[in-house]
Amino acid sequence: MNRFVFSADGHIREPKDLFSDMLPARLAAQSVRSERRDDFLLTMAGDKVIHRMRIGSQRADLSGASRVAGATDLPARLLDMAQEGIDAEIVFPSLGLYAFLIDDPEVELATAQVYNDWHDGFFSGHLDRFVRCAVLPVRRFEDTLAELKRVADLGFTAAMLPSFTPAGIPSYNDAAWDTVFAAAAALGVVFVLHTGTGVENVKAEKGAGGAIINYTTQMCDAQRAIMYLVGGGVLDRNPGASVAVIESGASWLAGLSERMDEVFEAHHMFVSPKLSRLPSQIVRNQIKASFQYDRACIMSRSVTGHQALLWGADYPHAEGTFPRSRTVIDSLFDGIDISEREKADIIGANAARLFRLPGFAVGQGNTAAA
Repeated sequence: MNRFVFSADGHIREPKDLFSDMLPARLAAQSVRSERRDDFLLTMAGDKVIHRMRIGSQRADLSGASRVAGATDLPARLLDMAQEGIDAEIVFPSLGLYAFLIDDPEVELATAQVYNDWHDGFFSGHLDRFVRCAVLPVRRFEDTLAELKRVADLGFTAAMLPSFTPAGIPSYNDAAWDTVFAAAAALGVVFVLHTGTGVENVKAEKGAGGAIINYTTQMCDAQRAIMYLVGGGVLDRNPGASVAVIESGASWLAGLSERMDEVFEAHHMFVSPKLSRLPSQIVRNQIKASFQYDRACIMSRSVTGHQALLWGADYPHAEGTFPRSRTVIDSLFDGIDISEREKADIIGANAARLFRLPGFAVGQGNTAAA
């Protein structure tokens, strides 16, 4: 079988001095950067510590990404993709994930522009293999709109918003977001919400079970964002906008859809604003979710539609599927009654169509992946 595989979750590790070197001199001191202090690797924004990781822990330096050559080297990454049977991927930042925690709007905008320009240049010769994803500033919506337009003009088809809106930013149920989502729809840019973005502490539980609790809780970022975007009417008022939630799993999406429908109908007298569609219909039409291992999302696709599902490797992070992606993909559909077309869509075609991968055609693929 000749199958096309698209990973909806990959990461690149930027040059460590990218932001401090490329921001205007007057802003450089407030740049996002990593510093080693005693036994900790700190992610800083100016003098503000926005992330702390004990050196030597499994998750230090982005889950061991520094030990994978393809985290920074494009030829090595392409070799790993060939080994894994992955034809294309969308790529997210590493340090740039913390841009949403910058308090100063001018620094936030400059950081987004530096990353987006570097990202554009890094992948420019391989746009048939890599979907570029911009980082958008959110402190001032006029900046959000301007940078959205700028990256769309560069050919970007995806742009990041925070999974969790930081303090001082309107929540996703606020009509203030309408102009942003309307612009994305008009420009054909998909909004991507990657787990763990917009919140300072993803390791809130320090006690027993913390590793399981903290990582599992990250899926709640996506659930909350979807509830707010759907319940608050932003997506209903902007039916051309698309949102993809990344690295939050997808097996909860059907349950969330049905729960929102239940409330929408049983408590209709309290629902405000009034929606023109059932919440589950909005999800079917406008929401996508990436997953790695959880197969219940495939089994419950009658609720969400199989088009909502995007498989992702989370390369090169330790919790991802590298270097066993072939084995993971081969077992995804075991014991599930599903058509070959649906399989092909879930492991590649859905994402390729969503992000408008240049030259993609149904039926193309990596023959080595068969």
